[in-house]
Amino acid sequence: MSSAHYLSFIEQTLHYFDRPHQQIPREPLQYAAAWRGKDIPPLEQMAYRLEEGEIAEIEAALALLEDRAVDTRTLTASDFPLPALTQRFQEWRATLGSGLGFQVIRGVPVERWSQAQCERFFWCFGLHLGQPGEQNPDGHLLGHVVDLRERAAVNTVRLYKTAANIDYHCDAADVVGLLCLHKARSGGKSRIVSSVAVFNELLRRRPELVARLFEPVHLDVRDKDVNEVGSTLLIPPCRYADDSLRTFYHADYFRSAVRHDDVPPLTQEEEDLFDTYESIAMEEGMYLDMDLQPGDIQLLSNHTILHARTEYEDFEDPAQRRHLLRLWLSL
Repeated sequence: MSSAHYLSFIEQTLHYFDRPHQQIPREPLQYAAAWRGKDIPPLEQMAYRLEEGEIAEIEAALALLEDRAVDTRTLTASDFPLPALTQRFQEWRATLGSGLGFQVIRGVPVERWSQAQCERFFWCFGLHLGQPGEQNPDGHLLGHVVDLRERAAVNTVRLYKTAANIDYHCDAADVVGLLCLHKARSGGKSRIVSSVAVFNELLRRRPELVARLFEPVHLDVRDKDVNEVGSTLLIPPCRYADDSLRTFYHADYFRSAVRHDDVPPLTQEEEDLFDTYESIAMEEGMYLDMDLQPGDIQLLSNHTILHARTEYEDFEDPAQRRHLLRLWLSL
């Protein structure tokens, strides 16, 4: 781990992909992360709503920083004291690391904060939960998920900068967090599915395809400067050790890798695997849709959860458009 208060993109990526592997499981995996959407209670029951005292503590910590000319990147958790939430952070880390793999926190008063205050709060929130990291080679630490009205051309524009549908994927960090500032006029739901439950169903239906998940797959590298690492990376989607399955899956980037001259076409087995895996993940009863509201925080484990986003229609007024802050964390 880096001695800095945040990890570089490379450090975080290497940490995330440092997944131990012992064997290929041949029996269904039965633990908390193997949930199905139909069995999850409504979000109102699942989410943790911040109490008034906890919000007051957060705003007091924000006020402490208002009077200090400090670079956010140099802050530590102690610069943003949240003693009332100490136990909660421990519980949320456990939920992400060995529980359901997702947590929603409601009631962050973003409507009365400036964007700068929202950014500072979410960054410091992340410092209490884990170690933030860069989200791309350009060194961006706090992402802004907004529609920049760019054309969603395949293999070029990052889809989070558009209003287009985004297929199931994982990010290269232990946890991805979103803080909703504004929601879209319609659509834009966050869709999540347990990669452990999808694996179990694949094992039941197509056991002959399971082993391929544990062999390397070409992952398209869509960054501007690909010369350092090449056009693709070879990543095994699944690793299994200590009774835990850790999955990295990126539908679009696995499929688009074949655009490069040095990558062979997908085999019939790979086509069958991707088609079957993704169709299972899209079945009613498997996934869970979340309509995040302003002030909601969503935390997801990239080891046990695949996430997607439905297409949306936004407001014409830029000040009203869908806007989420994104944080990547290592635990």
